[in-house]
Amino acid sequence: MNGLLILIITVIALIVAYLLYGRFLSRSWKIDISRPTPAHEFEDGKEYVPTSPAVVFGYEFASIAGAGPINGPIIAAMYGWLPALLWLILGSAFFGAVHDFAALFTSVKNKGKSIGYVIEIYVGKTGKRLFLIFVWLFSVLIAGAFADIVAGTFAGFSDAGELIKTNASVASTSAFFIPAALGLGFLIRKRKATDPASAIIAIDLLVLCIVLGIFVPIYLAKPIWLYLIFGYILVSSVIPIWAMGQPRNYLNSFLLIAMILAAFVGVVFTRPEITLPAFTSFNVNGSYLFPGLFITIACGAISGFHSLVATGAASKQINSEKYILPISYGAMLVETLVAVLALIAVGSLAHGGVLPGETPPVVFATAVSGFLQQLGLPVEISFTIVSLAVSSFVLTTLDAVARLGRLSFQELFTYESDDAHNKNPVFEILRSKTAASIFTLVPAFLLAIMGYQTIWALFGASNQLLAALTLIACTMFFRKTHRRILVLIIPAAIMLIVTFTSLVFSIRDRVELLLDGNTNYATLGLQIGIALLLLILGILVAVFCTKKLMEKPDHEISDQINNIPSEKTAG
Repeated sequence: MNGLLILIITVIALIVAYLLYGRFLSRSWKIDISRPTPAHEFEDGKEYVPTSPAVVFGYEFASIAGAGPINGPIIAAMYGWLPALLWLILGSAFFGAVHDFAALFTSVKNKGKSIGYVIEIYVGKTGKRLFLIFVWLFSVLIAGAFADIVAGTFAGFSDAGELIKTNASVASTSAFFIPAALGLGFLIRKRKATDPASAIIAIDLLVLCIVLGIFVPIYLAKPIWLYLIFGYILVSSVIPIWAMGQPRNYLNSFLLIAMILAAFVGVVFTRPEITLPAFTSFNVNGSYLFPGLFITIACGAISGFHSLVATGAASKQINSEKYILPISYGAMLVETLVAVLALIAVGSLAHGGVLPGETPPVVFATAVSGFLQQLGLPVEISFTIVSLAVSSFVLTTLDAVARLGRLSFQELFTYESDDAHNKNPVFEILRSKTAASIFTLVPAFLLAIMGYQTIWALFGASNQLLAALTLIACTMFFRKTHRRILVLIIPAAIMLIVTFTSLVFSIRDRVELLLDGNTNYATLGLQIGIALLLLILGILVAVFCTKKLMEKPDHEISDQINNIPSEKTAG
């Protein structure tokens, strides 16, 4: 199979999905361009900040496009390129993009609040607390894992003490991004720079940072970078989003788009042959195609983490509801393109149907730099730039998740009604930005230094469970506000089946290891316990929501709470 043909099929499918299905959803869900968005209603200059759609798209895309769209497809290629490609295209169009669109739309219609707020309205406070605890723990896990990964890509010394110039250049470029982002944020927010001006300035700053990074590498050991990274995300998570998070992600989005274009052009002109078989087996080394494929490929198809970005940040920045579709559905489809390019990359490096043994980021960087080398670009420079882009994927996600974890922790101790809980001095302290950030990042730091691998095996299932729960919560809102829900119920039900099957398999496999005499009781016991908690949580939320869905909607209350559009709408 030729990589160019795969790319052409993907691009056509994604464009058709956006123009037909995306716009169909926009019309049926009644996008209202006349109603003020939460960014305008609750503008505070910190979280609620009306922002240019180009900047919000950059923030959304850079935040969701972590290591997932590269890692997942490269690992899932063990089943063959065809199952991975089908799940990426169909999963993105009918699952992931719908999930992202519904989450952002629901949040915008509910004061820019999180899915936890929606669950509180329709299920109750207990459901909200369970959901927020899950989100907070999920954020802690991602922060710990991604901080360790970023520190590894920044490490300037190998285990043998040798200098690693590529890592040092990636680290210094990322460091230069910080003052560049601060300056860009000031220009956009305070000087009201136009979109073209912001884009030109961002590209100039990006090129300058890359050049400085290549010629002024910073050599520091991984442990030092780990401390610096946590110090950075602690500050970034508490300062106004327009000052750092928003402009940095916007700046990084140009680097990520440049990487996509480079990979795209490389595939078009080199036309790499995919030597992987279309399909290998339903059982590969004990990993079954179902549910393994749908857990392994999350970002690029459907990922619960996206809902946290959409409802925790993007919904508070949207200028008008007409931008919800491109910022959510559109960004998801672009991420899918990254995932398909990763699939082509691993396929081009396979030898005799055998996958390369390097880590997925190295596989991707090697393949893309190889494409560009054939076009005349020096391999060392192209490998460094692609590695920087991959590292930026992870770092921008880390930046976003630190803020989202903090917001979830704050919301956990916030009550909508003005009761005694809100006046509790302990709760007031826990709701503060600093305390919430510390309670989120300290356990994440401990995970990073003590080892997150023990529980990372359950990340895929927890991520997809979050997607299913988000779809269920959105279904509750759509049901109460008389919107089309079948497009949410089907993917929600399928993702619940996928998640529950994966968790049951995980529990079964670990129990069998214990029965076979495996003495690693602590690790296996912890994994079994977490899997059981996830399974019980998913079942409880699904049951509660199903009962609520069977109730007759309250027309008057739903209209008042959720601001159903009534007059001017846009498709």
